[in-house]
Amino acid sequence: KADYVHKKYNIACFADDTGLEVFALNGEPGVKSARYAGDDRDNEKNIDLLINKLQGESNREAQFRTVITLISDGDTQQFEGVVRGQIIDNRTGGQGFGYDPVFIPEGFDKTFAEMTVDEKNKVSHRSKATHKLVEYLSTQIKTK
Repeated sequence: KADYVHKKYNIACFADDTGLEVFALNGEPGVKSARYAGDDRDNEKNIDLLINKLQGESNREAQFRTVITLISDGDTQQFEGVVRGQIIDNRTGGQGFGYDPVFIPEGFDKTFAEMTVDEKNKVSHRSKATHKLVEYLSTQIKTK
């Protein structure tokens, strides 16, 4: 995404990609997380497909991964954030979006969808990647 914008408009930019990677499914749904069950990007259908594919599977380990790509002054940098956890069979919680109702991050006993925004932002993959980007940009500003 960032490469496309940079080449088309010749400006500095950043873009992110995020996906849920389930180890027992060889990393599915991965970068296709939003369209896992089809192009309509239906969260409920995506979760249903995921749970169906995990039927009878004892390994429920998964991770959310976000990669932010920054292109500036002809230089490309990437910043990654990962949060590991488990997939559960039953949706729990009303917050968040996507796979949040079936993902319990390591060290917690509740899903992302049960967490407040502040709780989730302290441990989320997007938050980790964003903090790395901000830290990098801060050092760039200080050195100029």
